[in-house]
Amino acid sequence: MSHFFNLLFGQYADYETLDISLEIIAVLFGLISVLFSKKNHVYVFPTGMISTAIFVYLLFKWQLLGDMLINAYYFIMSIYGWYIWSYKSGENNETPISSTTALEKKKSVGIFIATLLFVFIVYTVFNKWTHWTAYVDTVTTAIFFVGMWLMAKRKIENWLYWIVGNTISVPLYFYKGFTFTSFQYFVFTLLAISGYLAWKKHLNNNPQNSLK
Repeated sequence: MSHFFNLLFGQYADYETLDISLEIIAVLFGLISVLFSKKNHVYVFPTGMISTAIFVYLLFKWQLLGDMLINAYYFIMSIYGWYIWSYKSGENNETPISSTTALEKKKSVGIFIATLLFVFIVYTVFNKWTHWTAYVDTVTTAIFFVGMWLMAKRKIENWLYWIVGNTISVPLYFYKGFTFTSFQYFVFTLLAISGYLAWKKHLNNNPQNSLK
């Protein structure tokens, strides 16, 4: 039992108590944020901003630049998403759940490629191509960038990106030694699947919103 415990949490023996506490708080707010997202509630953004702000600090301290960029982007896009989700146009309610248009799919590909190039440049400048995890980080960063952009626009396809990115991140963060964060991404994966099904059901009940 102790061997299993050490396997999961042994790396935290060298961490500062404050950092461990902050990681746990960030994970909790991250989980709360995804629950709000599944329920299609605008509180997904303020709770997510608390989580990402903490992770930006921790990841900068741990010199994980790709992960830090993801969370900094989340924070900025949360402000945008908060506005979009709350925006009302004339007599209409706030922006509804919808599917991506052909143009938005092209933009998603563009964001993915642009993010890959951006992270490649950042990692090259800071000489971070020292381990295979850097290449995985580059891909997951691009996946999450697209996912966050689609979520801010309330597009159902955002969940598909989260499912893929979260699934990759579970073993990746465990390998890096961040067990609590790895557990967070495992729960994120389950919630993303559930969120997709919930939004899909909503769209099926409101077909007029499918391609808005």
